[in-house]
Amino acid sequence: MQAALAELPIAEPADGPADGPTDKPTNGPAETPDAQELALALRRWLVWDGASEVGVDDFVCDGPGVEAVAALCAGVILVEGDEQRVATLFAAGADCVFVGEAALQDSTVVERLVAAHGAKRIGIYAPLGRQTVSWSFETISNADFKTVTPSHCEPAWEVLRADGGGTGTLAPWWLKAMRELGATRFLVRVDIRDDTDLNLCAGLVEDLGDALWIGPLQDTTPRLAEWVDYGQCRQLALGAAAYAHCNALLDEQPESA
Repeated sequence: MQAALAELPIAEPADGPADGPTDKPTNGPAETPDAQELALALRRWLVWDGASEVGVDDFVCDGPGVEAVAALCAGVILVEGDEQRVATLFAAGADCVFVGEAALQDSTVVERLVAAHGAKRIGIYAPLGRQTVSWSFETISNADFKTVTPSHCEPAWEVLRADGGGTGTLAPWWLKAMRELGATRFLVRVDIRDDTDLNLCAGLVEDLGDALWIGPLQDTTPRLAEWVDYGQCRQLALGAAAYAHCNALLDEQPESA
């Protein structure tokens, strides 16, 4: 099955800037790919190195000196860092901060940040991965024989720690919980490898809708056409390599479902 991507209507990014000036300056906006003519919103995420050009639609990872461009981008990704760091980034002019490890370790952080800075400015950053299935022998219910049982029956994505380790926390449940605590934007990074991942992706898009930005975690050549056709993605956040070649990645014909 192949969708006619070029026939889809134009779509604008759903998460406009928080209350405040909209004519933000830029020290060199990134060029917008032709793929944004599709019913997609495409944004780039990058690690600030002190010299990279940053555009108003970019997501920038926190790092030394990022305060210099906090007001020039769409949001700062706080992979690690505490509430005080969030306050510092807002003081530097950030429209939105996507909180990662801090929210994973203590969900009350989200409530406090929403109360202090407003829901529109608080996002969640979540790296995800396929939850590992473990097997064990069960002998309690019937001592005459043993059964082998999996740790969970259905494929699922779990939230990962900043170091890539698993947490066992189911992604859909946790992201919904963060939304209930007041977070209004979500930046998810996950590698989609097969049809199961595409189904999980479609479910996440259905759950979070226009609040969700999604992109690959480590894959530099993701099958974006499949992400759109089968994963139902409409807002993609891509690393520099994938962003530079997004038109070619979107033009690849999806494999038959």
